[in-house]
Parts: sequence; C-alpha cells; structure tokens
Amino acid sequence: MEHPTPQPQDHGWHVSRLSFGRRCRGARNPLLVVLAAACLTLGAGSALAEDIQLTGPLADAPACRHCRVYREGRLQVQPFLAFTLQDQYVRHRLLGAQVSYHLMDWLGLGLVGAFNVSDSETPLTREIGREGQTTEFNVLSLPSADNFAEQVGRIQWFTALQLSFIPLRGKLALFQKVFVDADFQVFAGAAMVGVEERQSLIDPSICSGVTASPACLQSQVARISRSTLAPTFGAALTLMFSDWAGMALEWRGLPFAWNTSGTDEAGPAGKFSDGVINADDRIPWFNHMFSLGAVFYVPPKVSYTP
Repeated sequence: MEHPTPQPQDHGWHVSRLSFGRRCRGARNPLLVVLAAACLTLGAGSALAEDIQLTGPLADAPACRHCRVYREGRLQVQPFLAFTLQDQYVRHRLLGAQVSYHLMDWLGLGLVGAFNVSDSETPLTREIGREGQTTEFNVLSLPSADNFAEQVGRIQWFTALQLSFIPLRGKLALFQKVFVDADFQVFAGAAMVGVEERQSLIDPSICSGVTASPACLQSQVARISRSTLAPTFGAALTLMFSDWAGMALEWRGLPFAWNTSGTDEAGPAGKFSDGVINADDRIPWFNHMFSLGAVFYVPPKVSYTP
C-alpha cells in the first residue's frame, strides 16, 4: 500500500527566501556594491564632520588659551658655539652671537655673526702630510707634503642677515616628569663669509720640474684673505626653561665656492690643471655647521594670549 509523500506545510518562508535570493542575484554586480558603500560612507562622514564643525565644543575656539608669547615684541640675544661638519681638510670652531627681533610670535628678523676661535686638521690632511709624494706632475699642487696643512683654506668669520619663520611650537616631556616649552624654526638669508686661502700663483715657471724650488715652497705657505657673498639657511629647535632664558640647537648651511685644498683644480672653461692657482680653482662646496647656544629675551617678562 503506497503512502503519499508528505509535503511541507506552506508557512510563507520559501516565498520570502526566493524573493530575497532574486534581490541578491540582482545586486551581485561588484561595481554597484562598491559605489553604494562609498556613497553611504561619504554621506555619513560629511554629516558627522558638519555636526562637529557647527555644534562641536571646539567650534571657533583658538588652538591655545592663556599661552606664553615668548617672541612677539621681544629682543632675542643668543650667544653660541658652532662646529663645522663634514670638512675635507680643516674643522672649524666658531664663537658668535645672534640678535633677533620678532614682529610676531612666528616671524622675526635677525643678525648673526661669528669668528673662528680654533681649527684642527682632519685625518685626510694629516695623512697627506705623512704620505704625500711630490712629483713633476703635482709639484704646483703639493710642493711639500710637510707643509700641506699650511696651504688649505680656512673659514675666518661670517655674518648674516636672515628672516626666521616659526611654524611649530608645543611642549617636550622628559620621562613624563619634566616639561619644557619648545618651538621649531626655519630661517633663510644672505651671508658674508671671510676665508683664508693659498695665494694665487700665476707664473707656471715658479713650480716646475721634479722638485719644488725655494720660490715654489714659499708660494705654498703664502696666504690671502678675502670675503665672499653666500646664501644661508637652516633650522633650529629652541627649548625654554623660563620666561626669559632657554637653549637653542641649530643647523646652518653656507654654500659657496672656494679653494679648500690650495691646489690646482681647474682652469678656464673647466679645464683641469692649467698650471696656475687662481680664482678658477675655487670649487662650489656645501659648508654647514651645528651650533649650541643660550637664549635670552628682553624684556624678561612674558605676555600671554587670552
């Protein structure tokens, strides 16, 4: 006796599932899905940003309330000690000072000056002095290896007029215990640099032959001083320990052309080794230095923002 196969009761669930499946199949286009999600996200983000901008608690509020105004309307005096970096033949130590007046807390005009208090030869200079060889091909550039340190160029002083821009300021913390106010500045300007170089030698017959003549040896140690115009730029971090005193860490660039080695480097139109030493032997060089300075402000009393 056959029994009829029981049929599931219709509770309406299969109709809903079928309709949902059709809708899903119709929405399986990936591009449509991505576009719809992007529209929803952008719409929600715009609405949220608009709510914060219009009704947020920080609407129209300044970035800082009752902040110390260290620079605006004050004179900054900054004595410093500077060290040249990546020198070829001589390292320089300069003592100087910087005086700046700030029209606004983020903008100032300054005058800088420094002079060479001591210098020392680099390992390359000492190595040439020990192992350098004089031949008929380099007698002009190296009359005597023993006196090579006397022919290299040296920076004697520099002075600069610069404009300072202070885009960043805030606080620095040491182990979350000691807090200091700090700001970061960039500057640029024009500088005058005093250098001492080997004196020009325009008579090729003085330094010729296998060994150097007495006149050639004398030309090696003859010096001349000159000044040259150069751009200057850099950045500094200032730490304030009180309303009127602090410390500055500064990097400065001073690119200009000079004969750092006192050798025959080039000739007219870039020709190499033309047999004389003159202005054609001055090669562009990126001189730069790091300085550590103390900062003092006048008047000593600081003002505050509202």
